[in-house]
Amino acid sequence: METQSAQLSSFDSTQKNAAIFIGYLAQWVDIGFDAPAIVKDILTGFPKAIREQISMREYVYLRMAEGMVAMFEEATQEAIHHFDFVRSMASEISDRELLSVANFWKGRCLRMRGEYEQALAYTVEGKNIALELGHAPMAAVMQVLESWLYFQKEDAKAAEQALREAHAVLRETDDYLTLGNIHSAYGRIARRQGRYQHAIEQFEAAIGEYKKRDPQHRNVARSLANLAYVKRLIIRQLARKIDSDVSRQRQQSDNDNPMARAQYWLRFTELRQEAFAALDEAAEIYARHPHHHGTGNVHLNRAYLCLDQGELEQAEAETAAAFQIGEQKQDNILMARARLLHCMIENARLEEEIEDASDPSHHAQLAQDCAYQAVELAKRTQDRRLLAQAHVWLGITSCNGFFENFESAQQSYDEASKFLTAAYPDSAWEDMQALKMKMLRNSAIDRKLKAWSQGSLGGKTFQQLADEFAQLIVPKVWEREDRKISRVAERLSISPKKVRKILTRAGRRKPG
Repeated sequence: METQSAQLSSFDSTQKNAAIFIGYLAQWVDIGFDAPAIVKDILTGFPKAIREQISMREYVYLRMAEGMVAMFEEATQEAIHHFDFVRSMASEISDRELLSVANFWKGRCLRMRGEYEQALAYTVEGKNIALELGHAPMAAVMQVLESWLYFQKEDAKAAEQALREAHAVLRETDDYLTLGNIHSAYGRIARRQGRYQHAIEQFEAAIGEYKKRDPQHRNVARSLANLAYVKRLIIRQLARKIDSDVSRQRQQSDNDNPMARAQYWLRFTELRQEAFAALDEAAEIYARHPHHHGTGNVHLNRAYLCLDQGELEQAEAETAAAFQIGEQKQDNILMARARLLHCMIENARLEEEIEDASDPSHHAQLAQDCAYQAVELAKRTQDRRLLAQAHVWLGITSCNGFFENFESAQQSYDEASKFLTAAYPDSAWEDMQALKMKMLRNSAIDRKLKAWSQGSLGGKTFQQLADEFAQLIVPKVWEREDRKISRVAERLSISPKKVRKILTRAGRRKPG
């Protein structure tokens, strides 16, 4: 490869068929021959004077190369413009192979923009042309993207079938990039299904394949980020297990198992360190091979890890960096994810009683603004799960201690239900269940108050009813009084100590 690259450095654009060669070179670069920069450099040797002298067929190949470069630079609209020109002229030059690739590359650009329905249509069209030409390996490469698009449409069965067919064709080849993409796709499916260990194995296999082509290939960085995200999901599972054990210990001290809990904590710490290390390595690769969406994804993954540990300032800084990167490229998916995560951070601040002294409502209002922005940005894409998550967090925000607007929360839940249909217990599903539980608790309170008003006391004493009523009312007053215990005590004519005790019993304050 080094010898060939050296020869290309002295490329003469005036030679016969030079433009056609650069079109084919772009296709080779796409499958890993070299970096796109080599095509971009050669394209500078085709000024207007030369372009005016070449044939239409040569010009079409030149535009194909320009489209590939734009695609790798994430200038998707520019790239689509080039590919549409190639598609319009392919019949004139009788090159159906070029037409196949142009459709496939346009599908990739549309996928990057979150326009999945159109992306699938162009990808399938490109694949079918390749099959008609008898180019099975070429069609298999396109089938991997087709699989990913089925996956986005919640059709895991079709996605896995497409991957199996592609793998059967390519398994004995040295197309390491596509083989890596196949493992990566399997990993994402496994992650969605909650099979986290299998997902880790697939992402590690993908990294192994990519590194056979180039240890610093940016697809390595993408899989490292995916690997970090899966480890974060396992960390969340371990955290819930640790919390559950601690809670059970308080109720049944004789069942305490400190050794098991210590093992959980050790694994928790190891996974967190591994996740950050994977993200650091991914960031280093993206620094060498810039990719705005990938870099933004690294920032978001770091932010999630920080949020889970309560490191809210760092989480916000990483989220802001991701949003800024997305804004530069008008990447609606990245911007929506960043706003969604910012909404989570502000809700966490509200829950942790981190208040703005000058305006106690600041975090609640900011969380709501971010949720609305996330919904609007997600609507510009065809990412159903992203849109569902945005609606879910708008609903969770409506349920928080400041707004308590359960009617609005129900509307958000109903909207999310239209887009989130998979039954797999992933993070999106968990968030939706959390919203559902918040609404159910509010519904239970309404039923309880109605029963009391009708004299149905459930066999409880007056003192038990009074205590239960206090746990319903005091937290509400506490929220309306800006979470100031002294003001609640004065308003209800009870001692601050009593207020703290009730809030702790109601689960609104930590003991101590």
